[in-house]
Amino acid sequence: MGNPDTAARPATPRPPVRADRFRQLLRHHPAGVVIVTADVAGEPVGLTATSFTSVSLNPPLVSFYAAADSATWARLSRARVFGVHLLGEDQADLASRFAARGAERFAPPTRWSYDVEGVPALEGGTARLVCHRHETHLIGDHWLVVGRVVHSSVHDSSRPPLLYHRGSFGGFTAL
Repeated sequence: MGNPDTAARPATPRPPVRADRFRQLLRHHPAGVVIVTADVAGEPVGLTATSFTSVSLNPPLVSFYAAADSATWARLSRARVFGVHLLGEDQADLASRFAARGAERFAPPTRWSYDVEGVPALEGGTARLVCHRHETHLIGDHWLVVGRVVHSSVHDSSRPPLLYHRGSFGGFTAL
């Protein structure tokens, strides 16, 4: 590693990469797919996210990002408790429904019920977490949402995960 005091620095800062070019580059990075759900004023709300990740084991923290201009995030941001549903490779239709603007996400064929915490629980995922909102921060054009995990369950450890890569949903095959 170089010494920051002696490392060569450009005379002027370089401009950032254009957003469209950056988006194209990120299409080459596969990401797991989750659906985040919550109840807001007696109505279920949910969105698809590909930015989900673990943050800390102790305390158990996870995170995802939501677009700052998302109408769904405007509603979901009012929830103190939310669910994160890890999806299996056969759930691309469900992920698409929760990603579509104006979709009736909780209408049939979506199968769901409220759990004991009052969080909408989708049926059929590979695993599920229930989180209390820990922190949120506006970073660029997205909100970073950090949740403290208060409940977790694995429903099907043998099913491959749903991934998003190059603008399409797909599965995973181990080598």
